[in-house]
Amino acid sequence: MILTQCAVCATELGLSLGKKCGRCSTRYCGAECQKQHWEQRGHDKLCKLIKKAGGAEQYHADTKYTETVAVAAAACAEDTKGQTCYICGDDKEGLVRMCACRGTAGFAHVSCLAEQAKILLAEALENNLGDKTLDERWCRWHSCSLCEQNYHGVVTCALGWACWKTYLGRPEDDWARGAAMTRLGNGLHDAEHHEDALAVREAEFSITRRVGASGIDILVSQTNLANSYHALGRMEQALQLERGVYYDSLRLLGEEDGDTIRSANNYASSLVDLQRFEEAKSLLRKTIPVARRVLGDDNILTLKMRWYYAGALYTDPGATLDDLREAVTTLEDTERIARRVLGGAHPFTLAVERNLRNARFALRAHETPPPGSA
Repeated sequence: MILTQCAVCATELGLSLGKKCGRCSTRYCGAECQKQHWEQRGHDKLCKLIKKAGGAEQYHADTKYTETVAVAAAACAEDTKGQTCYICGDDKEGLVRMCACRGTAGFAHVSCLAEQAKILLAEALENNLGDKTLDERWCRWHSCSLCEQNYHGVVTCALGWACWKTYLGRPEDDWARGAAMTRLGNGLHDAEHHEDALAVREAEFSITRRVGASGIDILVSQTNLANSYHALGRMEQALQLERGVYYDSLRLLGEEDGDTIRSANNYASSLVDLQRFEEAKSLLRKTIPVARRVLGDDNILTLKMRWYYAGALYTDPGATLDDLREAVTTLEDTERIARRVLGGAHPFTLAVERNLRNARFALRAHETPPPGSA
């Protein structure tokens, strides 16, 4: 459930407060708002339509999916001119890309990507293909099957809504439903709809605890919540959660587990943003070698950790000449790999390029003696 506010006055209802329309399950804080919605806001005309669509939650998800697909297609329109969908072969409007494919590869309709992901997951579940295959196929909801890199921006958001509308009708403790809620939160976050992402992640965290999820699933939910706090500038709240997730992951999963490495990256990011540079550098010097060994130099998580490390080096007011030189060298290597793996237009590659320019400027300023000092 992500509709956690009154449909009229936006009062926060959490997962259980207030009342619902008896026909379509639209939520209200009380009878007065429900009456106003029916008599003055047009609910009398929409109620049957919402019920027919599967209820308020399904109707909302379907509507948001349609809206975000249009946004994604518009954002990709220039890049997709004259191209065809690699799944259905059609060249009709509405194609997207936003992965790391180049040339004529990787163009598709969001509806085709969603249908492909749904079919692949259903086959894995029906044929009991095991957790490894299940995880690989679930990745189709957020990564390209051709270049195997994650989609980003508004395409991720559209796929998040596609995923949520597909599985939201399942029981609260269903694996796919929980994963779909995570996917929606991540998509909203990636498209910078951070308030909406926070609402989804708060609901996700509450449900995860209520259904008695595993400790690892709760850690994932806490991580998602911390990411939303971070994006909204609520840094101390983010740091408190991230620190706990990192040390719990280290204890439960070990230092070489991907989730532990990811939690170290999140923790370091908040330390850098809070200008706790020495703590960030100490953590990253310990965890970057593990990421390079386990994930490889080309993995985007490894690249992000090196990017944060370089940022901690050159933005520290106490940076030495050696620190600045190390930052520039690290960013030059990171930019080269990111450009090769992700492409020059990828948001991460562009961010690394900006930091590299800033680090070079800081290095030149440090190397150039002030006027009159000779």
